[in-house]
Amino acid sequence: ALTRRFGDFTAADNISFEVGRGEIFGLIGPNGAGKSTTFKMLCGLLQPSEGSARVVGLDLQNAPSKARGRIGYMAQKFSLYGDLSVQQNLDFFAGVYGLTGKSRKDAISQMIETFGFADRLDVNAMGLPLGYKQRLALACAVMHEPDVLFLDEPTSGVDPRTRREFWTHINAMVANGVTIMVTTHFLDEAEYCDRMALIYRSKMIASGSPDELKDRARASGMMDPTLEDAFIALVEQSDREREAA
Repeated sequence: ALTRRFGDFTAADNISFEVGRGEIFGLIGPNGAGKSTTFKMLCGLLQPSEGSARVVGLDLQNAPSKARGRIGYMAQKFSLYGDLSVQQNLDFFAGVYGLTGKSRKDAISQMIETFGFADRLDVNAMGLPLGYKQRLALACAVMHEPDVLFLDEPTSGVDPRTRREFWTHINAMVANGVTIMVTTHFLDEAEYCDRMALIYRSKMIASGSPDELKDRARASGMMDPTLEDAFIALVEQSDREREAA
């Protein structure tokens, strides 16, 4: 029952769902719908006005530090230190997550190998191509091996090839049991989600797998709906129900 108010405005209204381990769960919706507010409450970046957010069994209000140690977060906008090199960013975030000694060295080496940073370690982060900025942000978010990874519009502004590469990394993590929470407005990208919640006008108006949401559109008369068709049909249905009420 997550709810967040800003004065008289309710940004997220009585939103509830559960996500299983090793699942990719998407928060889908137009800009201003409330998905980012919901996302930030689940990350511990924003306190709910009502309701509770639990991640890996920990209540984010009662045990925020312990919970944050189990999650990784990649912001929508590039949020690393642009004046630091790739190597310095990796070193810094390893320290932030409490990695020391051999585990710290091994984690950094693994990120360098996994994301192909070997020939760019001395390049300042702000000077990297956008695709490499994205790789570095992801590397810094996952080097402590979080149980849950939060991705806020992770591929906004990047080309289709880089988006595919990004999701290859994500699917490899899921195969190892990591749970992914993602917000996106790319509906083709939402097809990667096992399940999703559709957020509209601060409420969750539908949830399910991509195929389940398409089936709801098919039931309304569409022959072969895309996820975008389903999205539009569910939003229009919500508007009609709101007007009728």
